Amino acid sequence: DVGRAVHPSYVEGQLQGGVAQGIGWALNEEYIYNKDGKVDNPGFLDYRMPVCSDLPMLDCALVEVPNPKHPQGVKGVGEVPLVPVMAAVANAVHNALGKRFYSLPMSPPKVSAALDAPTQQAAE
Repeated sequence: DVGRAVHPSYVEGQLQGGVAQGIGWALNEEYIYNKDGKVDNPGFLDYRMPVCSDLPMLDCALVEVPNPKHPQGVKGVGEVPLVPVMAAVANAVHNALGKRFYSLPMSPPKVSAALDAPTQQAAE
């Protein structure tokens, strides 16, 4: 439910951007700090965000239910897709690998370590 989509293409872009950000947070994006508390991955080469080739094609269906508490009927849609995407990715990883992750990101090194671990749980 996107409220009233004044500019549908903008709303779709916000939804797609939120999904992309949720995928990034689920799989790769992580601040790494050194022992002095300084960020060790401050640039785009070290802080891994998804690019277009990392993402599936996203198709949005806008469901418009005007917000009665706003004069134009609009709602904020930018952050809405973040949380469900992270949960969906975590459940997909669990279904594929049989390992449940309780922290993000589920980066390739963490997934590899979980696969090598003897237990069914991958808490860290």
